Amino acid sequence: MTHTIGFIYAHPDDETFLSACLIRQLVDKGERPVLLLATKGDAGKKNGHVAHLSNEELASLRVHEMQQAAEILGLTDIEHLGHPDGKLNQVDEILFIEQVAEFINKHQLQIVFSFPEDGGNFHPDHMSISKVTTAAVLSGKCPSVQKLYYCMSNTLLQQGHEPSIIIDTKPQWEMKANALRAHASQLLAIERYFGDLSSFPENRRYESFVLCWERGVLWPQKQELSVLDDLN
Repeated sequence: MTHTIGFIYAHPDDETFLSACLIRQLVDKGERPVLLLATKGDAGKKNGHVAHLSNEELASLRVHEMQQAAEILGLTDIEHLGHPDGKLNQVDEILFIEQVAEFINKHQLQIVFSFPEDGGNFHPDHMSISKVTTAAVLSGKCPSVQKLYYCMSNTLLQQGHEPSIIIDTKPQWEMKANALRAHASQLLAIERYFGDLSSFPENRRYESFVLCWERGVLWPQKQELSVLDDLN
């Protein structure tokens, strides 16, 4: 049986930063990961050679880069809501939640991944997509969803939450590095986080996720071997 797993993030490259190895592992096991991005990354101009582009030009470039990264990750279903980058907290919340719920129901997602409440790094867009994704899952209007995971953050650790799933990226680092390189317009920001992509960043070794909701139960404390554990 193939399971459909949704990754719901704010910008092109979030998927690779946070979950490239998990996505590729799911694909290699015959599962079906799908990706929803709230923006096209049209404000990501702090990276030298793209500073001269208009927002529309940068959005087009980043959608193209996302497609290149998707080919490396094995993602075949990607949707962009196209909301303004950097302004997700200004989007009508009811509409936003409806759009996320529509995506979930369209694909009959059984598992959803997104940012934690703090956005991982307190980025307003990350925090907004976390809020609306969580609201959609908990609304009762997305009955296919059995699990919601957050990407691990320091805030969650400080609150006493432990990762439910930890992915060691070292065996797949070449794949992840190539997917990161595909987001070429953002390479300066990527290298600030991961360092020189030609060498393995030990300090960024793991992709970690905490199960924050499972079939009506908030923060079930469990360690899992796979995100597919205990699915109905």
